[in-house]
This record gives sequence, C-alpha cells and structure tokens, in this order.
Amino acid sequence: MIRSLWWAAETGGEPPFGTAHLKVYYPAQEPGRLTGTAAPEGGPYPVVLFVSGINVGQDSYRWLATEVARAGFVCVTFDRVAELFGGEYGLTPGVDLEAATPEWYGTRPTCPAIGSILSELERVPLLKGALDLDRVALGGHSAGGSVVLQSARHFPQVKAVFAYGAHTMVATMLGWPAGTVLPAQVDCPVLLAGGTRDGVIMGSADRYGERQHASDPVTRTFEEALTDRDGQHVLALFEGANHFAVADPVDPTAARAFLDLEPETEPRSEIAQLITAFLRTHLYGEAHALPGASRRR
Repeated sequence: MIRSLWWAAETGGEPPFGTAHLKVYYPAQEPGRLTGTAAPEGGPYPVVLFVSGINVGQDSYRWLATEVARAGFVCVTFDRVAELFGGEYGLTPGVDLEAATPEWYGTRPTCPAIGSILSELERVPLLKGALDLDRVALGGHSAGGSVVLQSARHFPQVKAVFAYGAHTMVATMLGWPAGTVLPAQVDCPVLLAGGTRDGVIMGSADRYGERQHASDPVTRTFEEALTDRDGQHVLALFEGANHFAVADPVDPTAARAFLDLEPETEPRSEIAQLITAFLRTHLYGEAHALPGASRRR
C-alpha cells in the first residue's frame, strides 16, 4: 500500500516565508490501528522530488505522486509560500532570479530549495533506511519543471529529470535577447513532455519576446537545450492535452489556469505510465518500453 507523511524543511528566506511543507509518499506496511502510522516496506527506494508550478498546490499532484510511489519510489512534493515577483506572494518553489541572468546562469541552481529538501529528507525518522539518496530524480510542472531543467546538474545524485509543460526559454526582463533558449543544466537523461493545447505557454509568449504561437518552447528546448545522449532523452507531446493535464484537481482561483485551453483529451494514465517507465529505466536500470514517446535524442 502507499502511505504518506508530512515534514518541513527550511529553504531560506525571512520567517515566516521560506519553510517548505513536504508530503512524502512511500510503499508501506499496514498502518497501526491506534496511531495510523505506517512504516516503510522494503527499500531503500530511489527518491523522486517533484517541483510544483507557481501557485499550484502540491495536492494537485497527489495522483501522480501515488503512481510514482506505487512503481517503487519514494516521491516528495512540497508547498512553499514566499515572494514571487514585484512584491507579490504565493506558492513557489523559490526562484533565484539572479542565477537566471546572463552573468550568473549555470553557476548555481535557480531553485535553491532542491538541495535543502534533499538534505532534510535524511532527518525523517520513519524513513531511516528507506531512502536511497544516491539515486534521485527531479520532476516538475510548468515553472517547477523549468527550474529543475536549470538546476539538476548541481546535484550529482540526480540520475534522471522529467518535466511537463516546461521549457528553458527565458524572460527578456532578465536581460536575455528575445527568443533565447537557455542550455539545460543537466548531466542525465531527460523526459520532456507537454500537450498540444497548452494555452499557458502560448499565452506567455510575450515574456520571451515572441508573438503568440510563434514557436513551441517545449520542442525548442528538446532540440536546442539538451546535449545528445544517444537516445536517452525523450520528447513526448500528448495530442489534445493542455497545460494542466498533470494537475488534478485544477484550482481555477489561482495560478494561470485562466489562460489554458480546454483539453480535448485527459491523458493522465498515459503520462503516469510514461514517467514511471522512464524512472525505472534510469534509476533501476530496467529496459522499459516508453509509451507515448514521440522522439528521442
């Protein structure tokens, strides 16, 4: 069975901001009837840290975290309230904007919280002996996927990266020329996925100095931001899926869901199957067919 527990990690920032509230999903024994506590079963398991999109609560990814844990991993999601941009506050993985400027890009993670959370997991008493923190995957959705692509190589324990509705095109406000695709900061296989009806990415084209529909940032990232790995990188585009295909439920009161297009399909099952096959291939060394994968490099 799959159970979860709550934990917290300090990720920097002035109190009360900067504390990440973690939810950790893991394969478990039957819980005790009095306390409900469930010890891990088996292990140690590779760890998958999933980074949410801006103003998307971690509970929207519970379905995916459960599927990942069911496939033989410990999956971690988190909520962190902190400053976004221009004095606004909201849910954010925490983005080091200076690290994304032309002067500093590539010298450090654009998401410092990743390192803090991976370190904090070693302190969770119930999970002692259940985590293999030398086999880690980073995943993310939307901006969470973008910062994962910009940060992964700074953590040598990361063996695989996956992202949905994410890319490395960068805002001109940070000092980059229009249409710039930053090189991904990864030294491992990448699964890059998205939908053909992603209204959020289309509606955000002006941030990158482009007209709406001028290019597909997900495909451009796959083609321009990743170095060749002899077929280990995978691009999967789901026909008719939108930006929030990986979120369930979608919160219409927050985030940028108002920009999204109505989906023509909801391929959550296929997305989960693809992600778990990719993770088992690169963290367990198993030879899996990768369903839904349209391109490799």
